[in-house]
Amino acid sequence: MLDRDAPSPAKPQAPALLADDKRSAETGRLQRGLLVAAGVLCVGLGVVGVVVPVLPTTPLLLLAAACFLRSSNRLHRWLLGNRVFSEYLRRYQSGEGLPLSSKLTTLVLLWSTLAVSAFAAVPVRLWWVRLVLLAVGVGVTVHILRIKTRKT
Repeated sequence: MLDRDAPSPAKPQAPALLADDKRSAETGRLQRGLLVAAGVLCVGLGVVGVVVPVLPTTPLLLLAAACFLRSSNRLHRWLLGNRVFSEYLRRYQSGEGLPLSSKLTTLVLLWSTLAVSAFAAVPVRLWWVRLVLLAVGVGVTVHILRIKTRKT
């Protein structure tokens, strides 16, 4: 006969641990997926930033590299080995700098695009948008001028 007042035998803890491990694996998978998605988005915006001077290409590509480093070795190797971006990222990360011609081309494209945007695309009543474009232009110009100039 069973004694109802007697303590029940301890239940094994293994299922609870397995459940915790499963949650950790799911969280890790979710985190990796979000980092891969963020990295792909940053690469896409960085590519757009090549032709749209207002988007900062270099920080976006560096952010993508950091996201891929923490989530996907394959995508990280692809980005750093990519024929379009690899030399650009390597030179930036090593501090080699940009050639003077690249700096000048970037600044001319930046300011011409900002000027066209500010005066052709932004209505006069949105004067504050023009100030934002000016601030972005000044910020990007300062950043580019602070990068070491590499002798070609």
